[in-house]
Amino acid sequence: MAKHVFLTEIEALKEDFKGRTNFWLCRPEIADASDLQLCRAVLPAGECHNFHSHPELEEIIYVLSGEVEQWVEQEKRVLKPGEIAHIPRGGVHATFNASGGDAVILAILSPAAAVGPFMVDVSHEEPWCSLRQG
Repeated sequence: MAKHVFLTEIEALKEDFKGRTNFWLCRPEIADASDLQLCRAVLPAGECHNFHSHPELEEIIYVLSGEVEQWVEQEKRVLKPGEIAHIPRGGVHATFNASGGDAVILAILSPAAAVGPFMVDVSHEEPWCSLRQG
């Protein structure tokens, strides 16, 4: 696949995730990126990206539309359009859409590549599995 400087959703690396499509618009596979990854994702009402970490990456979650219940470690905040959460390298976090409509977010991760696992699911471990009720 050719490396791009300008990308649209047509050129994006598409990832099926829980019955929806994430659009990776910047990753080493599609752009000459060594320090950045960018994913546009839609979280339908009631969906989530449960508690997990990226052991070698830091991340920013930026809300484009809708709202999300964002957790960073054991702190929670409802984010609306134009607001972000910064997740330090290896930090446990989760994004829940508890609203009645879709939420569209950008996930910005750095660096672009990691040696170990990209993501580690901790949603079935304490304290994460007991943090959020309902």
